[in-house]
Amino acid sequence: MDCSRITFKLNSGRLMPLIGFGTYLIQGDQLIYQVLDNALAAGYRQIDTATVYHNEYSIGLALKKLLPKYNLKREDIFITSKLSPSDQGEQAFAAVQESLRKLDCDYLDLYLIHWPGAGRTPLDSSENLRLRSQSWASLVKAVHSGLVRSIGVSNYTLKHLNELLANDHGIKPSVNQVEWHPKFYQPELLNLCRQEGILLQAYSSLGGTGNSELLKDPVVVQIATELGTTSAQVLLRWAVQQNIGIIPKARSESRIKSNIDLNFQIPVPLMTQLNNLKSKEKFAWNPENVA
Repeated sequence: MDCSRITFKLNSGRLMPLIGFGTYLIQGDQLIYQVLDNALAAGYRQIDTATVYHNEYSIGLALKKLLPKYNLKREDIFITSKLSPSDQGEQAFAAVQESLRKLDCDYLDLYLIHWPGAGRTPLDSSENLRLRSQSWASLVKAVHSGLVRSIGVSNYTLKHLNELLANDHGIKPSVNQVEWHPKFYQPELLNLCRQEGILLQAYSSLGGTGNSELLKDPVVVQIATELGTTSAQVLLRWAVQQNIGIIPKARSESRIKSNIDLNFQIPVPLMTQLNNLKSKEKFAWNPENVA
């Protein structure tokens, strides 16, 4: 099956492409236009952004020109944005409205709480729990108001996710977007997500920005050679093969194309090798210390 067409049915009832296009650190009207042009041509139909990426306005501008170019309508693509930690609390509803204004959209397909902590709040403060609970209530309101189709979280640990599930204001999270790759994955978190019908979506699938350690891992390189693919394709396929969402980002047309060209199988023995890489390492920020 063509990987670009694989979708996941969220617990909200909405269909979400399993492969999305990440836009972290990609900024500027011209660059955003260029990468989204290449992404849509390659078959991506999900675009992942966030308030703190400072590129929502550029994405909105680009899509106004690019959707007609590819004979697409707004409903043909899936747009995700995320709440800035500085907007945690009651102002989360206004933050959703601001993202919609910048993206020039009537609705968002998915909106996530980007981080369990709140801006200008100590990590160990119980204020974090109060504010993110308020944020969630605001996002539930955004769903009922028709501004957002599905809501979820990012960087939520088992503790944060269990707290939210115990007090979800009537709507369960649809997605938990977390760091996830063969050197850092948490089976307990995946199990909880699957029990609750929450899609686990991976970021830093290739080891994070500017870090080639995972791509150069001898086991990954050997498997790529054996399968006639690139290391990046092996790492992305490893997630997709487990029904985990991915949002690889790239700037070059060739990388954008190869990141969605995952129509191959990694045999079980090789998947086992990837699951058992000797060194375990987390490359991005750690939410474990957020109260």
